[in-house]
Amino acid sequence: MLNPEIAIQGVAGLPEVDPGTRLGPLISEALKRESLEVEANNIFVVAQKIVSKAEGDMVRLAAVVPSIRAESWARSWDKDPRLVEVVLRQSRRIVRMERGVLIAETHHGFVCANAGVDASNTPEGSVTLLPQDPDLSAEEIRLDIEKAFEVPVGVIVTDTFGRPWREGLVNVALGVSGVCARVDYRGERDSFGKPIRLTVMALADELAAAAGLLMAKTNRIPVVQIRGIRRPSEDQNAQGLVRPAEQDLFR
Repeated sequence: MLNPEIAIQGVAGLPEVDPGTRLGPLISEALKRESLEVEANNIFVVAQKIVSKAEGDMVRLAAVVPSIRAESWARSWDKDPRLVEVVLRQSRRIVRMERGVLIAETHHGFVCANAGVDASNTPEGSVTLLPQDPDLSAEEIRLDIEKAFEVPVGVIVTDTFGRPWREGLVNVALGVSGVCARVDYRGERDSFGKPIRLTVMALADELAAAAGLLMAKTNRIPVVQIRGIRRPSEDQNAQGLVRPAEQDLFR
C-alpha cells in the first residue's frame, strides 16, 4: 500500500468558496496555476469547510428560533441558544450534554462535538454544517479532477475531531472516493510469522491526519495533495469507518 516515501504538499491560491461553486474544477485550476503535476494515484485531501460552503450547508443564526431545550441549556453555560438549536437539529442522538460540552451523533453516524456545526472561517453570524453526503461530495470532486488531468486519483473530505482519552484534535475522513478507507491485515502474518487476527488500519484517517499538518485553520490551505500511495483495486467509502452501534462499547 505504501511506497518507501510519500510527499504531502498544500495547494495554495484557492479563492474564497461561495455556495454553488464546483470544487473539482476550482481545485484543478489551482493545480495548473501553481504548476503542480498530477499523477495517477495522487490523493487530494479537501477540508470539509469548503465543501460545506460550496454545497450551501450553512445557516444564518439570525434565522434560527431556539427551542425551550436549547434556550435552557445555553443559559446554563453562557452559550448562544441559536447555535445550540442548530446542533440539536443536526443530531440523531445527543451523547453527552453537560459542563458546557455538547457531544452528538450526527445523521451520518459520526460522533463529534457540536454535531460538526462550526462558526470558524465563516461570515459573521453564520455557521457551517457537515456535508449531507460526504462520500458523494468526495466522488464528485474526484470525477472532475480525473476529467481535468485524465488520470485516476483519490479524494478524502476531512474535518477535525476530538478523540476519547486524548487531548487535541486530529483530521479524520468524513468522505472517501477512490481511496482504500481501511486496510485489513487479518489473515496475514507479521514479521515473526505470527498470524494477524485483529488489525484493521484506518488508512483514510491516517492520510487525513497527515494532511492536517498543512491544513491548520490559519494557513488558508484547504486542499492538500499526497503522492506515493498506490491506489488499491477496491474503492471504499468513509461510512465503512463508522463503527456499528452494536459493536461500540461506548454508545
